[in-house]
Amino acid sequence: MTPSARTAPSIALTHRFADAVPEMAVAWRADAPPAPALLVLDDALATELGLDPAFLRTPAGLAFLTGTALPDGAQPVAQAYAGHQFGGYNPRLGDGRALLLGELTAPDGTIHDLHLKGSGPTPFARGGDGYAAVGPMLREYVVSEAMHALGIPTTRALAVVATGRDVVREQILPGAVLVRTASSHLRVGSVVFANATGDRDVLERLVDHAIERHDPETAAATPTDRARALLDVVIARQADLIARWMLVGFVHGVMNTDNMTLSGETIDYGPCAFLDAFDPGAVFSSIDRQGRYAYGNQPGVGEWNLVRLAEALLPLLADDTDAAISVAQDALDAYRPAYNEAWSAGIRAKLGLGAAHEGRDEDAVPSLVSDLFDLLAFARVDYTLFFRHLATAARGDTDPLRSLVADPGPLDLWLARWLALAPDPEAMDRVNPLYIPRNHLVEEALAAASDTGDLTLLHRLTDAIRSPFTARPGLERYAESAPDAFGPYVTYCGT
Repeated sequence: MTPSARTAPSIALTHRFADAVPEMAVAWRADAPPAPALLVLDDALATELGLDPAFLRTPAGLAFLTGTALPDGAQPVAQAYAGHQFGGYNPRLGDGRALLLGELTAPDGTIHDLHLKGSGPTPFARGGDGYAAVGPMLREYVVSEAMHALGIPTTRALAVVATGRDVVREQILPGAVLVRTASSHLRVGSVVFANATGDRDVLERLVDHAIERHDPETAAATPTDRARALLDVVIARQADLIARWMLVGFVHGVMNTDNMTLSGETIDYGPCAFLDAFDPGAVFSSIDRQGRYAYGNQPGVGEWNLVRLAEALLPLLADDTDAAISVAQDALDAYRPAYNEAWSAGIRAKLGLGAAHEGRDEDAVPSLVSDLFDLLAFARVDYTLFFRHLATAARGDTDPLRSLVADPGPLDLWLARWLALAPDPEAMDRVNPLYIPRNHLVEEALAAASDTGDLTLLHRLTDAIRSPFTARPGLERYAESAPDAFGPYVTYCGT
């Protein structure tokens, strides 16, 4: 039987979210794309989810991926949630151009949301057209693949399907749908929305659903204990996640509360970027004019978002408001120590001063780290290359590292202090990536895909970033800094 003649395999899509909180789920259907064509498919991810990649490449498979032909019993919905956008509260956001098709149970028993982006307007569209363009959807594919390869919790892109529909932005662009998977799409904004209904039962059921999806070991606790347990684990997850972002130089770009997941997975790769030259004030989003979501502000914004989560959970934390605030504050007090611990452990690993040095050099490392980041910011050093060349310096060759700075004098003084601690270069290579989605390479690949339909550069870039820590011949350009002519770099939301 040829792939095009395959019949649809048995695929079950459950509707746990819609059943748990129907007040936050609007039944909806995806718009049928006029001429669907598969652009990219992650075969390995499909197999992990129990889906047949060969089937997904057939017309029936494309109809499934675009949500226009779903298994019996599927109940696709647009999810309701609120959000604080650049600090301003919006009580009714929701999936304006997205649909939760349902939940898949993988062969290993894990549950994953199957979610579309760019599938047409929903009741939450707020005047938008509900569609997405090829470039931004392929950006999600590339960057989420990179984050996954870097070991950073993330939503995943199963596929990007061209729709054959023109999308009007500043210019006419080819349209596409992203097929995204995640442990769930529950957000801080989901809890804020549930609380804003004024119905305690809705809030309790949402908390119960979140615990069932992510922390079932706490399900037997009382509602008060469950709410506190949820707050605790989300704080811990986000502290760890944002520390990981900072360690690799990732700038999310739009850290609104509707883009902070309860699962601790990175979501929404619209105006995101990776640092080239190190700059704590780096901002790449076209709409972040005040620098609220600058690279160096991300840990503080994460804490701000978690305060909004704690506020939304107050009705369940204690019967008395003052007591509930005290419980919330006690939970929030854990964020900064958790973040600092995760970041400190990560930076020690990047410097080759990790597990093998535990208990040693405790007095020397903090000032060494502080002085290093002052040096990086002053010299505006390529962040990723610096740490890769630092491992080369630990092996005895400092020339590649010194070539990154105009005046190597201050660097040489710092290097002497660091080398005296006997860093481990092999351990450094295991945590410091060589290949990241460098901004100029991403734009080059997306332009080719959007303008001419040529996916060659995209596939080459994806191949490089899927194995980010190991140098491979032929990939030299993927480990180079952006050319001087590139920049300043600006990214856009895609809506």
